[in-house]
Amino acid sequence: MSRIEHYGLIGDCETAALVGLDGSIDWLCWPAFDSEACFAALLGSRQNGRWRIAPEKEVTQSSRRYRDNTLILETKFETEDGAVAIIDFMPPRAKASDVVRLVRGIKGTVKMRMDLVIRFGTGADIPWVKRTEDGALLAICGPDLVVLRTPVHVRGEDMTTVADFDVSEGKTIPFVFTYGASHLPLPDPIDPAQALQDTEKFWLDWCSRCTYEGDYSDLVMRSLITLKALTYGPTGGIVAAPTTSLPEKLGGARNWDYRYCWLRDATFTLLALMNSGYTEEASDWHGWLLRAAAGDPAHIQIMYGIHGRRRLLEWEARWLPGYEGAQPVRVGNAAHAQLQLDVYGELMDAFHQSRVAKLKLDDESWDLECAVLDHLAEVWDQPDHGIWEARGKGRHYVFSKVMTWLAFDRGIKGAEQFGLKAPVDRWKELRDIIFRDVCEKGFNVGLNSFVVSYGAEWFDASLLLLPAVGFLPSSDPRIRGTIAAVERHLMRDGFVMRHDPRQLSAEQQGDEGAFLACTLWLADACVLCGEIDKAQALFDRVVGVANDLGLLAEEFDPRAGRQTGNFPQALTHIALVNTAHNLSNAKHAKDKPAIQRSK
Repeated sequence: MSRIEHYGLIGDCETAALVGLDGSIDWLCWPAFDSEACFAALLGSRQNGRWRIAPEKEVTQSSRRYRDNTLILETKFETEDGAVAIIDFMPPRAKASDVVRLVRGIKGTVKMRMDLVIRFGTGADIPWVKRTEDGALLAICGPDLVVLRTPVHVRGEDMTTVADFDVSEGKTIPFVFTYGASHLPLPDPIDPAQALQDTEKFWLDWCSRCTYEGDYSDLVMRSLITLKALTYGPTGGIVAAPTTSLPEKLGGARNWDYRYCWLRDATFTLLALMNSGYTEEASDWHGWLLRAAAGDPAHIQIMYGIHGRRRLLEWEARWLPGYEGAQPVRVGNAAHAQLQLDVYGELMDAFHQSRVAKLKLDDESWDLECAVLDHLAEVWDQPDHGIWEARGKGRHYVFSKVMTWLAFDRGIKGAEQFGLKAPVDRWKELRDIIFRDVCEKGFNVGLNSFVVSYGAEWFDASLLLLPAVGFLPSSDPRIRGTIAAVERHLMRDGFVMRHDPRQLSAEQQGDEGAFLACTLWLADACVLCGEIDKAQALFDRVVGVANDLGLLAEEFDPRAGRQTGNFPQALTHIALVNTAHNLSNAKHAKDKPAIQRSK
């Protein structure tokens, strides 16, 4: 098992795999992001499924990179006998889903070893394996089927498929691993060399549409590619991460399944895509959003499955020991049933930003928005579980209340700017009531700061978003006091924590690393306050903990010097893109400024 930051990502825009520095694919859910895994060594051991190809002898030096503006991963190994590269990629899906591994000789002759351990059912189920008439290796277990095609002779050893082979300079040996449904005919073979060309062309064409021209082009492009890779192409839904149960604290219990789509990320995602020129992807995401939220507004959830599935029942895979022993390993996410009022604001803001960007909206959109605000008028003053999905008794979280204010504010703007029929006077009255309520109950005069919840005396990082959403201007003394309070109480080693340590119980102290998106939110707040140098330093600090491929997890443990949480994390990369835009715009005035959330 490797460190979280030692993995690279490959994917076909319907699922994704994690490839370690050692040449091992340790995580792959097939056929989709939220399917059960057939390689689950990430959360267990070799016996829970992996696919490793590496030199037989000791590696003296290794390196890796993505081919420019692609998701094609090249890992180079050097030994005393020579050098070899493994080219890993997943062709954008057509009829079937393939993982292609090309072993290419660079220098000398290198003895290689392949070790393929297939375990369906997220590391639990051993398949039945046989040869096909054309010599391919076929593995079947219940509804799942995979076939391995390679010119290399493979053999079975102790419920494992292995191969020993040599690769010399100038020679390329292909391995193609393909998924199919067990009740259907075998997937057709593909030409691996042509697949490489097609995959490279797909990513280069996609990247050519990027309109970002700021100072951080490489960083932004890698984050956008990652975001595209986390998009489920058939529906437009974007998963928070392709993994489950990578711990927020090494060895801890805060292990959640992030292979779903959060409404909370909606506006951040739209702005990152639209400001970078990807209006088609933004439109697809908006379409997913509308379909997922359709129905009774009282039943809107904080997250959905990639197809819009609502029941994300949570259970534990007890046969998996967890990443570095972090238990439990969870599948599903019980937080989908929580009341989190901020998602209503995210939903309304996403629809509004889509109109500002002139995306084509379905006719039903405004009807849904009006129904959402009718329901919100009845429930905005209830306690909820907040942006961080606290499991326990609800509270009156300040950020949740601000986002209900935002929902009505965006409804009003939508009606007035686009001539849409609505009870605007009623909405304005509610918006003003919520504003006064937050300012009276959520602002602590003695601390000169907004606080995490009504009556509390501590803070959380979501308060950094108040100026970004337009609740109060960055020049307001209450906002300045809040930013200063966050910096005093939530900063650890230059990064921002989500929670005030004073709020946590003794058992929770040090329970997680710094939340990388929150550190970027502070950078955005500094930009709004005109503190560009401070914002730049925060941005550089986050970028500095990315792995060698430019990938970032949810959190970073400054003391251990390691990334933690699910990986790679969409929200972190979305925040990176948005902060890069904000910094570039602050430094270089443009004729066409980026879309701002507070509009």
